[in-house]
Amino acid sequence: MSEITPRIPHCPREEWTDDAREVFAFWGEPNAWEEGSKTNIMMVMGNHPALGKVYNNWGKHFLMANSLNTRQLELLILRVSWRVKSEYEWHNHVGYGMNAGLSLEDIAAIRDFPASGNWTEEETALLQAVDDLIDTNTISDATWAILVKTLDKKQMMDLTFTIGHYVMTSWALSSFGVPIEGGADAVGFDLKTASGRIPGKTYKPGEVENWTDTRGY
Repeated sequence: MSEITPRIPHCPREEWTDDAREVFAFWGEPNAWEEGSKTNIMMVMGNHPALGKVYNNWGKHFLMANSLNTRQLELLILRVSWRVKSEYEWHNHVGYGMNAGLSLEDIAAIRDFPASGNWTEEETALLQAVDDLIDTNTISDATWAILVKTLDKKQMMDLTFTIGHYVMTSWALSSFGVPIEGGADAVGFDLKTASGRIPGKTYKPGEVENWTDTRGY
């Protein structure tokens, strides 16, 4: 993993207003209101509570209320993470992807697309949609025609905005210098962890009662 120098540090404690604490505690992390979040991006966003609160509500739709199913969603996010080289998003979504039924071999094939992977026509088009948008700023007619065979208009809207959201988030993480959390066993793009442990499932906020226990920090 690359060394990251923070450009925007965690919100300093003397600036922990109620609005900032709302940002820290939004995802239901235990004791976040009182002690701050253990998640670096939340502590950075606390520097700008008005933006942080809007960002959290916007992001929650894509992560938790998306009309795409979780497998479709993780295909998109992992491909975005690789294309924009977001170590932070890759690390987090490898575990989410495994929880959605993707194997490590599948995740490697998302990274290596289109060179490998046993994908359905729809899944191929989902991955291609990421590449289309990043490379040409629009989803091609050919990719769109495949996707609308199985996805309705709400799903097509969520798909497009999901890709954009995670590109935007990755830009912010990179530009602000937000590192993977201390204590986390970071998963690299090679799918190896810092400790040598095989990556496993992780859970999204509230998905299981002890969701924070799988995060390692």
